[in-house]
Amino acid sequence: MTATQQQSDNKSVHAEVTGIRPAGDRAILVELSSLDAVLSLQAQLTAHPQPGQIDVIAAAATVLVTADSPQAVRGLAAHVRSLDLDAPAEIESALVTIDVVYDGEDLDEVASLTGLGREAVVAAHTGQLWTAAFAGFAPGFAYLTGENPSLEVPRRRSPRTAVPAGAVALGGAFSAVYPRQSPGGWQLIGRTDAVMWDLGRENPALIRPGDTVRFKGVRAQATVTVPQQAESRRPEELQPADDLSTAAPGAGLIVRKPGLQATVQDLGRPGFASLGVSSAGAMDRGALRRANRLVGNTEGEAGIELLFGGLELEALTDQVLAVTGAEVPLEIAPGSKAQSATAARHPACDAPFALLAGEKLTIGNATRGLRSYLGVRGGIGGPEALGSRSTDTMSGVGPEPLQAGTVLPVHVPKSGSVVGHPELSPLPDQDNATVLRVVPGPRQDWFSNDTLQDFLNQEWTVTPQSNRIGLRLNGQALTRSRDGELSSEGTVRGAVQVPPEGQPVLFLSDHPVTGGYPVIAVVVHADLDKAAQLPPGTSVRFAAAAPPAELPDTLKESSHA
Repeated sequence: MTATQQQSDNKSVHAEVTGIRPAGDRAILVELSSLDAVLSLQAQLTAHPQPGQIDVIAAAATVLVTADSPQAVRGLAAHVRSLDLDAPAEIESALVTIDVVYDGEDLDEVASLTGLGREAVVAAHTGQLWTAAFAGFAPGFAYLTGENPSLEVPRRRSPRTAVPAGAVALGGAFSAVYPRQSPGGWQLIGRTDAVMWDLGRENPALIRPGDTVRFKGVRAQATVTVPQQAESRRPEELQPADDLSTAAPGAGLIVRKPGLQATVQDLGRPGFASLGVSSAGAMDRGALRRANRLVGNTEGEAGIELLFGGLELEALTDQVLAVTGAEVPLEIAPGSKAQSATAARHPACDAPFALLAGEKLTIGNATRGLRSYLGVRGGIGGPEALGSRSTDTMSGVGPEPLQAGTVLPVHVPKSGSVVGHPELSPLPDQDNATVLRVVPGPRQDWFSNDTLQDFLNQEWTVTPQSNRIGLRLNGQALTRSRDGELSSEGTVRGAVQVPPEGQPVLFLSDHPVTGGYPVIAVVVHADLDKAAQLPPGTSVRFAAAAPPAELPDTLKESSHA
């Protein structure tokens, strides 16, 4: 069923914008006076998106708005300032009823913390309507606010390493259902078999921001009252083939060796952050664009991203390929039907070349850079998930990483497309520290001026724990100038978060949608491709970039409010 959710007219706090902070050169973090103001701003921006607006990520006291350009950021900041957040925001909202077995491991602890008995805790949880304020943490994870504060409890002192899917939990002023097994520190009060995230549904998230939720206590198997698929799943079309006879029509390549990590990537799936899904996509987007141009594709076609080389492919039909990004040796071995005297060929990177049916391409280990991109004329086919073929290693959306035997379908090239001229791939100088330009982060004021200088003046080392989620850096630890923890809020690709131990993490393509550590700086959009090519052991230095001239005065004035 559907309902119209309307903010209360009896607000104890005037709903207003208390600050707008830059979050890089393509996003703003809007600070608000109350959760009512958060929901109002989120609703108005979602209902009436502005030019260049991409994502709106609500949190407890902030809304992160991302855009496609600095110019769009300017317009968004001015528009946010003009909105009446006290006006009731009407949102079309579904009412979702979820059956819960109340036997959670922390039910007794919650009863003790609230001063209620077990039955009273269950009665309080089932006796009120909950509103999905915002999403984050993982796809399908919705932060639910209740009608009264009787169940407000702190998170566990020691988080669990694995919370089962379907766990119903309380944390602070919120309730939630864990959509998949994951670490977590919330208090567990029950369980449900409701599938919170399923790409097989028209709307993958069972609970979307703005929806209302009623929990219903049951004694037997927990169920959900709305139709849904039996289980969450990935698309199935990219599957290993036991032999070439099982290859689907249109198949163009088969993976013989996947190397350390090989994934299908395009330019990502922006616009779904409100559901807890980051944009993902190619780490070095310039390299993927070049690979596509070289083989005559549009720049957004899907290709293969590989880490440190090591990929071996066999052509099932004649193909035109190009390899860009990291410097890697290429070798084409003749097919089984070729004459034994036929020599192997060694095409160059950054230029198109042919791979005939039966021939095998081996991409060797990278000698400079980290990630290579294989473009295929026509583009790699297969299923789309939320409008993209990209693998997201954080959320599990998109196809699995390639493995031996995976058959890759290839689209027919568009009529009139022609291959491109050779283009060089710009790569960082690994013998010297790579300089990444940054603008002040939205939480720069959590650090002293001395710490900010330490951040900019030292060289940081890329650690082996780095991946598509982010670069984990090591150096002289940074210290915060204030105690306590930050409430979770939206994050962007390029954000440099500082965890309690003081070693920064630079968020990259598969970063979480929200984070709870202060962001000291944000790498400018133009420098993010360089970060994707930094192998473990290389050095990074951050340099202050001048704020874009396009940022409006209203944003600059409130950036350190």
